[in-house]
Order: sequence, then C-alpha cells, then structure tokens
Amino acid sequence: MTNNDIFKKLRVALQLRDDEIIKILELVDFRITRSELGAFFRKEDHPNYMECGDQILRNFLNGLVIHLRGPKPVKEDKPKPKKKE
Repeated sequence: MTNNDIFKKLRVALQLRDDEIIKILELVDFRITRSELGAFFRKEDHPNYMECGDQILRNFLNGLVIHLRGPKPVKEDKPKPKKKE
C-alpha cells in the first residue's frame, strides 16, 4: 500500500474536501496548492499523477491530530518555592 493509497482512504473515510485538507496541512505550517493536492488522488497512469512522499503524509497526519483533538495545551511551569534563609 502506497502513501497515495493511505491518503485517499483517509480522505474518503473522514469525508474531507480538498479545501479542508489544505487547512489541515496549514495547521502544521505546510503549504500546498489545490492542484498539487489533486495530483496525489489521480490514477498512477495519469500524466499529472504525483507520488505522495513521507513528509506530506506525516504532516497531514500531524495536522489531522490537531484538527481532531485541538492544539496541544501549553504547560505552565510551577513557580519554584523560595528558599528560606
């Protein structure tokens, strides 16, 4: 199974449109155009087909986590207790 197959199956399973996928990728500061994205979902024998690299799929999955769970909460550092002199 290729990265393209995984990407296609996630797109169908989660009922995502191209603009939603682009927004998900922007959550992890990854920019992609609609035409570049469409090239991943074409058949392998199509002249404009493009292989989905590991970096793109990884960024999509990381963005999807943020999209579904929300941003990671910021940890607040506990103030250090003052030493008694």
